[in-house]
Amino acid sequence: MHFDENPMAQIIEITRLALHEQVTTRLRTMLIEGRIEPGAKLNERELCELLGVSRTPLREAIKLLASEGLVDLLPNRGAVAVRLGEADVLQTFEVLADLEGLSGELAAQRITDEELSEIRALHFEMLASHARKDLSSYYRLNAAIHTAINRAARNPVLTRTYDSINARVQSLRFRTNQDAAKWKRAIREHEQMIEALEARDPVALRRVLVGHLENKRDTVIALLRAGEIYPRSVNG
Repeated sequence: MHFDENPMAQIIEITRLALHEQVTTRLRTMLIEGRIEPGAKLNERELCELLGVSRTPLREAIKLLASEGLVDLLPNRGAVAVRLGEADVLQTFEVLADLEGLSGELAAQRITDEELSEIRALHFEMLASHARKDLSSYYRLNAAIHTAINRAARNPVLTRTYDSINARVQSLRFRTNQDAAKWKRAIREHEQMIEALEARDPVALRRVLVGHLENKRDTVIALLRAGEIYPRSVNG
């Protein structure tokens, strides 16, 4: 058997891809958790120093995150963390609620026992993060549950559409769990999701997911109107 590729070149390529993925993951987390403020310009020099990388993998990560909807590429301003106004939020959550509802309806009919077991495991890990008040891990696991339900629907068109729209409001969804009462309500809604999945009840799961998203929307709008989402320095 003969291989034309240079093994060292393959190792370099794998390392480059791994670095790109690491930078993307770290930058995505910074955007979702608001460590880069919505509306703020992504300063390449500062980010390179912070992440310990050159501009090439950073720019690749920024392009990917722009395609995901977490970053806007604006003329004469460069890359800016996405910042949604009230109308954008209402319109996005209106569509997203329907997409989540459809994901749940299909998943309840198509989910395998193995997929359901994995979602249960994610749910218990999420409860542990909630008990520790570890918001970062809680959000990551929360998002993984919603993604797993979407994947269990087995509709690639639905998944592509869901991913592109959900990315736009990830940082806003993260902020809705910083109030203890709303965080507790979200936990109860996730328990209802598991119950509906276990019952293979498409109507119940659609209802729970749509209601869950509508509650998120209402919380985000309330926070926006109270001036608690965006920093004053960005608002001007």
